[in-house]
Amino acid sequence: MINAVFKRKCDKSADILCCTIKGHALSGEYGNDVVCAGVSALAINAINSMELLALTKPIVKINNKTGYLYIEPVKSKTIKHNNYSQLLLESLYLGLRTIEKDYGKYIKIENVVD
Repeated sequence: MINAVFKRKCDKSADILCCTIKGHALSGEYGNDVVCAGVSALAINAINSMELLALTKPIVKINNKTGYLYIEPVKSKTIKHNNYSQLLLESLYLGLRTIEKDYGKYIKIENVVD
């Protein structure tokens, strides 16, 4: 099962401080696992978009073998780019929630407040 945890600020903004995705869906054979492929595509797209559109380089830790991915936005010099990073992380959250609705047996999404 894939577990994704979005750690949020404990204030009105509820900004995402980091996201941790762990595990493998095992919803299909290796190379044909649509849940794993969807989660991977959304996560890598979020990271790439933060770099190219928000002009920030998030902290990323990854272990393909264990299915571990950690994403932490890095503060930009501008509020606009910080907002872009948050928007992209919220988009990742929404995309994963959509997958969870259809494939809840293989993925669980959580929000935790720090």
